[in-house]
Amino acid sequence: MKKKIEKILIANRGEIALRVIKTCRDLGIKTVTLYTHEDRNLPHRFKSDEAFYLGQGTLAETYLNQEKIIEIAKSTNSTAIHPGYGFLSENTDFCKKVSDAGIIFIGPSIEAIELMGDKKTSKVKMEEIGIPLIPGYHGDNQDADFLKVEAKKIGFPVLIKATAGGGGKGMRIVENEGEFLEALSSAKREALNAFSNDKVLLEKYILNPRHIEVQLVSDGEGNHFHFFERECSIQRRYQKVVEETPSPALDDKLRAEICETAVKISKGINYIGAGTIEYILAPNNEFYFLEMNTRLQVEHPVTEMVTGFDLVELQILAAQGEAFKFSQKDISQTGHSIEVRVYAEDPDNNFLPTIGRIKSIGSSSQEGVRLDCGFSDNTEISVNYDPMIAKLIVYADERQNAIKKMDLAIDDIKFSGVKTNRDYLKRILKHEKFVEGKVDTSFIETYKKDLTKEELSDETLAAMIAGAIFSENKSLDIKTSDDDSWNHLTNFRNV
Repeated sequence: MKKKIEKILIANRGEIALRVIKTCRDLGIKTVTLYTHEDRNLPHRFKSDEAFYLGQGTLAETYLNQEKIIEIAKSTNSTAIHPGYGFLSENTDFCKKVSDAGIIFIGPSIEAIELMGDKKTSKVKMEEIGIPLIPGYHGDNQDADFLKVEAKKIGFPVLIKATAGGGGKGMRIVENEGEFLEALSSAKREALNAFSNDKVLLEKYILNPRHIEVQLVSDGEGNHFHFFERECSIQRRYQKVVEETPSPALDDKLRAEICETAVKISKGINYIGAGTIEYILAPNNEFYFLEMNTRLQVEHPVTEMVTGFDLVELQILAAQGEAFKFSQKDISQTGHSIEVRVYAEDPDNNFLPTIGRIKSIGSSSQEGVRLDCGFSDNTEISVNYDPMIAKLIVYADERQNAIKKMDLAIDDIKFSGVKTNRDYLKRILKHEKFVEGKVDTSFIETYKKDLTKEELSDETLAAMIAGAIFSENKSLDIKTSDDDSWNHLTNFRNV
């Protein structure tokens, strides 16, 4: 049933809230945002048509307070709620409450979220519709000795994985039989604490795989489309750091096969809206279903850059029950796009999260550079949220030019006043294996030494400072806690 969306409450914060606002403005749709005491100075509060204060308190009392959010939606006559990603985006209770309140949930059906949100039920469904799965066990028997026998049948190394949730919680790689029971107990404890569900499944651990995902969007009349793949193999502790499209690992035949399989999944579960199918790609080019994210992904901008489609707009059109006015053959990849995630953290101090006030955010004069950031000059970073403070995205005609453009863009777009992972990102981009496109999900661990900042001797540092003082360049302000000063020193080292 078609229903025009005239006002959207965005049940999220920061850069994704700003991202949704941008599309809504283009479509003439009013927006409502939410903010807490910590977020009172962030741009998403001021960019929307209306903003409502959630108060102080825990996430459960603010951005996860379902009843309060729905009441605000009602009081503002919001037609729909966009959950962004994270928070309540894949929460079936929230989705049901929104629907019961007569408000459109911009996302898939409750049934799809429930089915694909559980790794066990999703794998059973994938078996039914003939999707390739990693060899493993995903049955109901959770007896430790039984699971140990199943692990031996699969063959070590095996991966123990919580059936609920994600983000690496409740996951353990087991190298041999002797380690299995202890790892199983540890994974179950962690899963119970994180998801209130200690059920696990077992999978053959594929050595040196790549992580490939396919962007799907299904319209409001049962038509299903893919928007090609993204390469997401550069990860740290199961969290993505660098994403790109097209993947350098796929030829046209393999790309078509992976994308067509994703559409088969979408059709098989009667999906609606935006979703992502994640695959493991083995070194022999065999690919296996990993999971489905039933929401917009953090890395969706690279897909938008190479296809020219606004994925948030398509989400809204699908939620209104509309058919898209294009066919699959109208969707193509042109050029190359790379995204890096800028984190407020110190990679050279065990990735310790950092806090503080962002004095200023730089900008780039290059064409094809996009910054999705939830902060502005003189705003504070808190430890109470994910340390990602921005996504930097570039577009170029081909991959090597995109890498060069990203390297320059990272130099241009500084976050002065706080320590970030900018230098670390540059090290990844310059690593010969990344440049060659020869990466897998263990890249960061494998090349940990290469990606560690080179320690400078006192003599070298003194020579660099002297060179700066006597050069014709502007004077060097040395503050070892400031991200930018080390960039200056690095620049001198590279001369």
